[in-house]
Amino acid sequence: MSTFWSIWVTVIVLGTVFGCWWLLWATRKGQTTDTETDRTMGHAFDGIEEYDNPLPKWWFYLFIATCVFALGYLALYPGLGNYKGLLGWTSTNQWEAEVAEADEKYGEIYAQYGNTAIPELAQDEDAMKIGQRLFANNCSVCHGTAARGQVGFPNLTDDDWLWGGEPDQILHSIAKGRNGNMTPKGVMPNMTNEQVDQVVNYVLSFSGRELDAEAAKAGEQVFAQACVACHGADGTGMAAMGAPNLTDNVWLYGSTYEWIKETVVNGRQNQMPAQEGRLTDDQIQILAAYVYSLSN
Repeated sequence: MSTFWSIWVTVIVLGTVFGCWWLLWATRKGQTTDTETDRTMGHAFDGIEEYDNPLPKWWFYLFIATCVFALGYLALYPGLGNYKGLLGWTSTNQWEAEVAEADEKYGEIYAQYGNTAIPELAQDEDAMKIGQRLFANNCSVCHGTAARGQVGFPNLTDDDWLWGGEPDQILHSIAKGRNGNMTPKGVMPNMTNEQVDQVVNYVLSFSGRELDAEAAKAGEQVFAQACVACHGADGTGMAAMGAPNLTDNVWLYGSTYEWIKETVVNGRQNQMPAQEGRLTDDQIQILAAYVYSLSN
């Protein structure tokens, strides 16, 4: 935070606390008596009158205690711009301490599965219960609680894999992450609208869904120039590059003419964040076994 904004926050926070204190003091000073009376403020509404009585003492002292507590808290903890507080507390340090405590507490549980082969681990009921919880906490926000994915996030319960579904490939995807990149218009950035239509129809022809047979036939040459490098001559894709198979019924971004055209024209970028550093090696091993079990 810059010096200006640090001072800005500090002034607002302290100004609020001392403003409350001043309001309490000014109100107290304006009192004409410290005891309850039958004297009213001299006005009434619908037969209701307002008494001219002071705040109850317990209420007054509670206000004072609140202001004192606020100042004490701001002295001990960060709350005044860049001031770090006398205790040096940070949310990061607290989080790291909680993680360390959890690792110490649960580390032995994870460790008993860390050296087990993924296919064998996938058959262990207790390990899979742990894997399901790890998945729910770390993966379900993208892949869904049932792991069936959504637009832009692959379904993990079928046998179609962008980067390969073997145990070591799944383990690598989770630990190191993946970066998928479909460049706009393939390797032909100057592709005309007609060529886009042709190649989209050609892709649709793999599953017999082309809208224009002539365009699809012409699109074969466009595909050979712009798409073969990643998707292969037969359109079945390359797992080593994360290039999807275009000949089946599994689509990451939709299979209609409009969806495919959007992909060709504007490209796609997709990232699977690396869990290495966030999760321990043992946790990643269990999680990989759980994902493997979903389709095996």
